[in-house]
Amino acid sequence: MRVVAKFGGTSLGSGERIDRAADSIAAAVEDGHEIAVVASAMGSTTDDLLDDITFETDEADRAQIVSMGERTSVRMLKAALSSRGIDAVFLEPGSENWPVITDEYGEVDVEATQQRAQEVAAEMDEVVPVITGFLAEGPDGSITTLGRGGSDTTAVMMGKYMDADEVVIVTDVEGVMTGDPNVVEGARNVGEISVDELRNLSFRGAEVVAPSALSYKDGKLDVRVVHYQHGDLLSGGTSIEGEFKNLVDLRERPLACLTVAGRAIRNESGVFNHLSEALAESDVNIDAVASGMDTVTFYIDEAEAERAENILHREVIARDELSSVTVDSPIAVVRVTGGELPNQPGIVSDIVTPLAEERIHLQDVITSATSVALFVEWEDREKTLEITQELF
Repeated sequence: MRVVAKFGGTSLGSGERIDRAADSIAAAVEDGHEIAVVASAMGSTTDDLLDDITFETDEADRAQIVSMGERTSVRMLKAALSSRGIDAVFLEPGSENWPVITDEYGEVDVEATQQRAQEVAAEMDEVVPVITGFLAEGPDGSITTLGRGGSDTTAVMMGKYMDADEVVIVTDVEGVMTGDPNVVEGARNVGEISVDELRNLSFRGAEVVAPSALSYKDGKLDVRVVHYQHGDLLSGGTSIEGEFKNLVDLRERPLACLTVAGRAIRNESGVFNHLSEALAESDVNIDAVASGMDTVTFYIDEAEAERAENILHREVIARDELSSVTVDSPIAVVRVTGGELPNQPGIVSDIVTPLAEERIHLQDVITSATSVALFVEWEDREKTLEITQELF
């Protein structure tokens, strides 16, 4: 197998942990696998360096300073591997075979980076490249950075461009957990999770794999997250499945929009639960939910509208804090999902403005970290789909 292994700051936080990392790399190499290593700065080195920049400095000098953490890590790991009889070489911006190149705008130069990554990969049967994460080289030879989570990005990018079989993210958590083990009791490892699920969690606070890294994952590349104490690069942890695609999709069947009004919706706990539970007990599937100051709206299949209206009406009658339920149909929904959506400021405006210019009325816009759902009149569905597809 060809594997790119990324070691996070915690997994390189001491000499003992660097030894553990080197042992796991050496074991994989001795088993006949081709290994490329991406290293973060040791421990909290990068944050410490940033905290120490208390003076005015330009971006070039700043990048040089913060690069020292990763530069130290690759030298330490290379030395540890050499002491184990493993032929290794460290690569940093400025090295002859350095792979990660950015253009004049600071964006990754895909063609140049892919070519250089392939050149590094061609030597992996003889030598282990130990690559600084987070860092890149500009067209003028200057050091640039890939932003927060940049070492994860380096690893998955290299995995893709090196035609690796797998990327292993070695970190201080046992893969993806059901909850934060520092907060909740009984948190356990999730054996598998989809890119879509993890990317949404990552944009909502889960610090497992940087969202920018997952943009580089395709269906052919396996990605796993393992704990640094595991000691085996090739097993355990959480497997991240699938790939995150840009997609504009129209739901084929019409929806009905059921809105329940009541001032208690925002002031009393449990109101939403009673309403959704009543629908669930009657096997009415909820496609989407939107909430207002004094309303909650359920989008369900139009075929279930009459039955659902009666169910919600019974809840309104039974609860003094609720006022009324109304139904509107048929409604269409066009959903936009894509790995780059969260990285595009003003993306919702870019989607909505062309619809307004065409006099298409939006019933609702529901957003998540990585998707936008547009609810429109059924007769406007094809035009909405056409306009939205032109944007992506």
